[in-house]
Amino acid sequence: MSESEKDMVTIEKALRLRSRIKSKKPNFVRQESWRYVRLKENWRRPKGIDNKMRQKVKGWPQTVNVGYRGPKMARNLHPSGYEEVLVYNVKDLEKVDIESQAVRIAHTVGKKTRLQILAAAKEKGIFVLNPGEMGKEKLEKVKEEAKEESAEIKEAEANKTEKSEKQQSRRVEKQEGGK
Repeated sequence: MSESEKDMVTIEKALRLRSRIKSKKPNFVRQESWRYVRLKENWRRPKGIDNKMRQKVKGWPQTVNVGYRGPKMARNLHPSGYEEVLVYNVKDLEKVDIESQAVRIAHTVGKKTRLQILAAAKEKGIFVLNPGEMGKEKLEKVKEEAKEESAEIKEAEANKTEKSEKQQSRRVEKQEGGK
C-alpha cells in the first residue's frame, strides 16, 4: 500500500468514527429552554453557583465536553471525505487540488457563472458538492438556450452593423448629391 492509500483508509476510518460519535452525541440545549418560551434552545454554558446542569446532576441534560469531539483526521471534511473549497468564479477552480478537495459553489453566484463553473469542473474532473437542482437534462437544456441566446445576440449585432452601414452610405449619397 502506498502512503496515499493508507491516508485514504485512515480518513475513511476517521469519518466512520465521527459518524458513530455524532450519532451518540446528545442535543445540547440551554438550561430550562424547555420551561420558558422566551429562551431559545441555542447552547449557553450554565454558570450559576447552584446550577444543576453545571454540577452534572443525574437527570439533567448533558453539557458540552471535549469527549464529544470528532477525530482530528475527519475535522473540517465533508462526509464524502473531501475538503470543501468555496468557489465564486471559474478562475478559483485553478487552485483546487483534485485529489483531496471538492468544490462548493457560493450561493451568490448567478445561473450563467454557475453553468460555466460546472462545465469547467466537469472538464477538469473536480467533484462539485452542490451542482444545484438542475439535473443533467436541465443542464443540457440551459446550455442549448445559452447557445441560442448568444447566436441571437450575434445576429442582432450583425443586423445593427448592416443598418448602420446602410445609414452611412445614405448619408454619403446625400452629401455627394447635395454638392
